[in-house]
Order: sequence, then structure tokens, then C-alpha cells
Amino acid sequence: MTTIDTNVILRYLLNDIPEQAEKAAYIIENGAKSYPEIIAEVVYVLVKLYSVPREKIYEIVSPIADEVDFDNADVIKTALENYSKTKLDFVDSLLLARKQILCEDVFTFDKKLANRLNTI
Repeated sequence: MTTIDTNVILRYLLNDIPEQAEKAAYIIENGAKSYPEIIAEVVYVLVKLYSVPREKIYEIVSPIADEVDFDNADVIKTALENYSKTKLDFVDSLLLARKQILCEDVFTFDKKLANRLNTI
């Protein structure tokens, strides 16, 4: 299994550089793994550089969680959904998802995140 980075996922999702998108698709279809940190960077790049509205992030990025091997892919999908529906940044959305899915205790001084955590 091959570990893939942000650029591979972006080329696959955006298909903006056809030869790279084709290689990315081949790697993903033949068994790829990645990490939540990579998805955080994907989200950042899509929002900041490609001006993708946060409401569209779940729709665009969540399919990759079914195609690439991630530990706790359900946490990533829930984080993407949280991000798309709230004003939380993506890392806070991941923390919220870890509490929602894995029942992890999360301690923070961030009032916005703390309020969300307390509603679960």
C-alpha cells in the first residue's frame, strides 16, 4: 500500500493536471493510505486557494475517505460534515468528530469548540 500526500489527493479530486490526475487515480485504485493531517491540508488548500465554499467541502472531499485507507475514516467523514455545517476550523472539526465517534474526552480553552463539545 502506498502512502499519498495532499497533492495526490488534490490532483485526483480536481483533475486539473490530467497526467497527474491519471497517476493519482491509478495509485488510489491500487491501494493507497493517508492520514487526517493530509485531509486537513486538502481542506485548507481547497478553501484558501481554490475558493471552495466550506458548505461544499463534505460533498467534494468525503468520497476520498471511501477510496483511500484511513484509520477511523468515519471520523474524517464526520469532521468534514462538521466543517461544512459549522464555523469551526477543520482541526477543531476533527476533535469534535473524535468525541462524537470515538467518545474521546477533549479539553480546550477555545470557547467555540468547548460549546460544541458540551452539546454532545
